[in-house]
Amino acid sequence: MKQRGLLLAATLLASGMMFAQLRPTNKDGINVFETPKTETEFEGFNVQLGGALTLPFSMLDHSNTVTRESGYSYDYANPAANSLVPLTSGFGLPQANLYIKSNLSDGIYLNFELYLASRHHNETWVKGGFLQFEKMEFLPWDFVDEIMKYTTIKVGQFDVNYGDAHFRRSDGGLTFYNPFMENHIMDEFATEIGAEVDVHVGDFILVGAVTNGKLNNDLTKIDTTRAQTKYSNGVHNPAWIGKLAYDKQINSQFRLRASASGYYTAGSVRNTLFGGDRTGSNYYGVMYNAPISNANFTNGRFNPGFGDKVAAVMGNLFLKFSPVQGFSLESFTTLENAGGRGANEPDVRKSNQFVTDLVVRFGADEDFYVGARYNTMKADMGAAQGEPNHYEVDINRVAIAAGWYMTKNVMAKIEYVNQKYNGFPARSIQDGAEFNGLTLQGSIAF
Repeated sequence: MKQRGLLLAATLLASGMMFAQLRPTNKDGINVFETPKTETEFEGFNVQLGGALTLPFSMLDHSNTVTRESGYSYDYANPAANSLVPLTSGFGLPQANLYIKSNLSDGIYLNFELYLASRHHNETWVKGGFLQFEKMEFLPWDFVDEIMKYTTIKVGQFDVNYGDAHFRRSDGGLTFYNPFMENHIMDEFATEIGAEVDVHVGDFILVGAVTNGKLNNDLTKIDTTRAQTKYSNGVHNPAWIGKLAYDKQINSQFRLRASASGYYTAGSVRNTLFGGDRTGSNYYGVMYNAPISNANFTNGRFNPGFGDKVAAVMGNLFLKFSPVQGFSLESFTTLENAGGRGANEPDVRKSNQFVTDLVVRFGADEDFYVGARYNTMKADMGAAQGEPNHYEVDINRVAIAAGWYMTKNVMAKIEYVNQKYNGFPARSIQDGAEFNGLTLQGSIAF
């Protein structure tokens, strides 16, 4: 029996080493950005299954000028257009992900991801999948082997590597990477079909990628005579992504990572850079004027509506200071500027976002943390067809959170959030709106 146990432990350890280039889905994946070049020994075809499950509990409340000023009492049979649905405390829909990782050959990996259940779709469906090349020994040229010592290549449908914020966001059932309950107000996340090349040169990482610029590919010819696509350039354009990052463990106590990145498409018609999440927000029920359904899965987020042309840049700064074993201070800051328009808009509009957080981790293995985050965004809004009624809105969020990693595969966290909306049209659902309260989550990932 003891020999069997040792054999099983050795097998699991070897399996973990084989998949060192694919980011762990548990606590070990925290603060991992582009996976570093790590030499591993190929021991034959291998498959690893993983999963993530999150169970939320919500105690949130919301209000706007419709409910405050009119004293309107919500009537399910005849609701006012922009009155908010009353909320109560309780459990939200659990979300779950499934991961299939395969070491196909020496230096060739397959990462395949499925959403087993989410707020947007209760049934199982595929998120995406990609091949990752760390070596290309199937090519007979020595210079390729030399290039691949510093290079990682991804091909398939994957999270576009725009900015660093997507490495710290919650994704359906996988919430381990995010010390807070929710992602940014403008949530920069999309899965697109394409190819990415990461080049590691010392402490620098250079990223270049090209994708199809949309979540669901569309081969239909664009009809610019229709009002919906009147201002499109008539072409399904690709998206171009670039990033330069510097990531260095300065000494045993201090780590610094700074990056600058950009995303550009001349016109994708159905671009979803700021609306590509197919799982849902972790602020259940807020800012909605009908009973909860899968139609309101983006609660608390804001999509600027750049569905066609998009030009966005982001700067990120990550700092971690660990003066003693079992204690660290961690900060992550995002500064973002984006411009774009829908295919039915003549003018390019602008939006910008600032996010900063501070997280204190403590305990023998930094198993506990407390943190605070401030997120603010502003966006230029305007109707289609060139109507001269542009106006500026802003949304501000403060979140205070605490968490406990009971093991590297089991965690719990709690957060207080307060979010306010300003500048929205009178009597709109966002006019004078705000929400606040507590949310809790229990998560398992392996």
